[in-house]
Amino acid sequence: MQQLTVNDAVSQALAEEMRRDAKVLMFGEGVATKRHDLLAEFGPERIRNTPLAEGIIAGTAVGAAAMGLRPVVDLLFAPFLCYAMDAIVNSAGKLRYLSGGQFAFPLVVMTQTGAGWGVGAQHNHNLEAWFVHSPGLKVVMPSNPADFKGLLKAAIRDDNPVLFFSDLSLGYQAGEVPDGDCLVPLGSAATRRVGGDVTLIGYGKTVAACLQASDRLAERGIAAEVIDLRSLKPLDEAAILASVRKTGRLVVAHEAGRLCGVGAEVAALAAEHAFAALKAPVIRLAGPDAPTPGNIVLEQAGAPSADAVAAAALKLFESIA
Repeated sequence: MQQLTVNDAVSQALAEEMRRDAKVLMFGEGVATKRHDLLAEFGPERIRNTPLAEGIIAGTAVGAAAMGLRPVVDLLFAPFLCYAMDAIVNSAGKLRYLSGGQFAFPLVVMTQTGAGWGVGAQHNHNLEAWFVHSPGLKVVMPSNPADFKGLLKAAIRDDNPVLFFSDLSLGYQAGEVPDGDCLVPLGSAATRRVGGDVTLIGYGKTVAACLQASDRLAERGIAAEVIDLRSLKPLDEAAILASVRKTGRLVVAHEAGRLCGVGAEVAALAAEHAFAALKAPVIRLAGPDAPTPGNIVLEQAGAPSADAVAAAALKLFESIA
């Protein structure tokens, strides 16, 4: 087992996949500038900078994937995906179906999201639910270095377009990463802590908030189970329902806006398939329906905190007192 930061785990995954498969290449805004090691090893034909033109980057990746390559593109900040929506949603997401399966689109779109740098509304916007809602696309958002590496390797090998969202604030977080060719399958959630009283569900940085909240709940004699979704589409419905049926209480936390967010899907899933097991209403914690402020204090206030998650969980117990 090795100790890596999230950024190092991503670099290691890219290097291993490029060595394994000559069809894997990477391009995007500042890619060759940021990844000197990959440029030195694989050359400018497989690692290259592009102009600041997100639509062209995504369109080029879709064409390259249709011709048999496996491109990974870096579009830097999630709001820039707006410029690339047609290529990602209307081409990559739909043309496999429209062509009757004659074409595959094995491409990965990497982008950063979430609070942490105070970069303002045009550089910070949690957009993952937009792509979860689009047919033909897969969406992942890991929370720790091991999953960043394992999910990225799985995404590169997948024959479908995958949106790979990275929480900005997690880049320098260190953690254990398995040695060797270790993949994390898309569509598989992880149970980070086992408990029988309440289920706390998060992804990205809110997993840490849920774990911290579970520590505070434990001090009050409440055993919380923490589920890390890590893959938003496919969604591991079996893991969610198994935990909800066990605990009977559910809190979902994410930084993206509450309206039509991933939390709404998880809450609906519990209501449809585990209603009889619920002992209290599901609670969703989410960011505000407002542009992200550039002020870092206000920006941080928009993300669900450990205190907010713990308070929400306690409310579920009070509601039946």
